[in-house]
Amino acid sequence: MIEKIKFYQSKIDQKPKFSILIPSWNNLEFLKLCINSIKKNSHFHHQIVVHINEGSDGTLEWVNEQNLSYSYSKKNVGVCYGFNAPSSLAISEYIVLIDDDVYVCPDWDLFLWEEIEKLDTKYFSISGTKIEPVSTLNKCVISPFDFGKSPAEFKEAEFLKQYDKYEFADWNGSKWYPLIIHKDIWNAIGGLSIEFTPGMYSDPDFMMKLWHAGVRYFKGCNKSRSYHFISRTVSRIKKNNGKKQFLIKWGMGSSTFNKYYLRLGTEFTGYLNEPEKTMSLKLSLFKDKLKRVFSS
Repeated sequence: MIEKIKFYQSKIDQKPKFSILIPSWNNLEFLKLCINSIKKNSHFHHQIVVHINEGSDGTLEWVNEQNLSYSYSKKNVGVCYGFNAPSSLAISEYIVLIDDDVYVCPDWDLFLWEEIEKLDTKYFSISGTKIEPVSTLNKCVISPFDFGKSPAEFKEAEFLKQYDKYEFADWNGSKWYPLIIHKDIWNAIGGLSIEFTPGMYSDPDFMMKLWHAGVRYFKGCNKSRSYHFISRTVSRIKKNNGKKQFLIKWGMGSSTFNKYYLRLGTEFTGYLNEPEKTMSLKLSLFKDKLKRVFSS
């Protein structure tokens, strides 16, 4: 049974532009740097809402000292509850999902807002672009540019001189955090799917739910940048078999969805259309169908 979650709403003196949701599991030094970067480098005023998983490292006390809104569970309830629970305290029209091991760059929020202002719809998913210290072959990421792998090692001054010098293009697919969507769309799809707890493959499932809800604008914004330390708290958990869950739930593999539907990592060209039923897509779906049969 999931640990009961408690909720605390801090006093709000100013209407926020975004409500920023940050799940954190005994990762206090990363969380401090993340929140301080939001306060230091944001163009607008935002509401920050933390979900504290366990908090035995002093996170609960620190968040209280900062007078932040938060949800809290004595045990780790995973990233799905970790985003869904604090979203109930969100008061902005716009919800931002962000990891606690991220340092946001100056005006990260302004660039996201400028993207939203171009649209006449709530049906969008827009991500910032991460800079990472090591290469993971992720086409949506600027790497490898190592400015430190922990808050203690972080070369902040050097990073702030360099972060906007790397050439990169806007990209298709959104999916990666920081990610912003309209609160109405978040509520319509029910946030992250808790059957994926503690969270493996909850991201592609989230994108698929947005796709089914009618979202076709999935943009990775090149100008909105952040530094991602890749702290890998997932190494501390017993992982769910999210790959299999996604396949059985949606009838296709996440790789098929990312490649043919989201066009993840390709250069951004605007609204996405339903993919053409090419021989390549048909073959990929056929293989997925076989895998689903054997998985079941």
